[in-house]
Amino acid sequence: MQKISAAIITFNEEKNISRCIESLLQIADEIIVVDSLSTDNTKNICSKYPIKFIEQPFLGYIEQKNFAVALTYFDYVLSLDADEALDETLQQSILAIKQKKVVADSYKMNRCTNFCGKWIKHGTWYPDKKIRLFNKHNAKWAGTNPHDFVEIDKQSSCIYIKGDILHYSYNSLEEVITQANKFTTIQANAMYKKGKRASVINLIVNPCVAFISGYFIKLGFLDGKDGFILAKTIAYQTLLKYAKLLHLQKANKHNNI
Repeated sequence: MQKISAAIITFNEEKNISRCIESLLQIADEIIVVDSLSTDNTKNICSKYPIKFIEQPFLGYIEQKNFAVALTYFDYVLSLDADEALDETLQQSILAIKQKKVVADSYKMNRCTNFCGKWIKHGTWYPDKKIRLFNKHNAKWAGTNPHDFVEIDKQSSCIYIKGDILHYSYNSLEEVITQANKFTTIQANAMYKKGKRASVINLIVNPCVAFISGYFIKLGFLDGKDGFILAKTIAYQTLLKYAKLLHLQKANKHNNI
């Protein structure tokens, strides 16, 4: 049987962490939680489960997840965020993998996000395929914070499996706005450090493209009013990201004069 470690990063996740851990108890042979010094009840909740709890000041989304993976014992790692959980179909798919003698290097699965109580099944948010189960010796977390992804070696094999990661993302529109502001600031800073630059054209074109892609091309309209709100939200986030990048450019240009 192929044994699996599970790695989770947390910060003030008392509302979500139990659901995440409980979806892994019958799947993972080891569960590691790396916590960024939570100030809520996250640590106490985790102490009720047979897991390893490690405290580590936040290094960045990508860096923190790679830190957690490095702490795991088994070769294969299932990496989740604290606001995610495995549905029953995905649990069964992973249990079937564990029984196989020959396995792939990595496995891709759908992620289904909950928006204010409704599961979104179209648009930019679904199927939102993610590699989350992988051999840690030929894969790592990469990307631009906060948008991270698992990057596998070019010659590694990857298989799609059935089931969804259930993503309990936003409970209210207020949370959407707060997260949009937070994440676009992180994105803009990361883009600037990588040498990427924005222009007024990006402010006009990119949000429009984001809306058309999510609402029409990816069928977001099939999710009704929620699909429309999400498509507009993603367009707004795109606008914020490039606006903040543009401001960073101007601010640093003046500082260098």
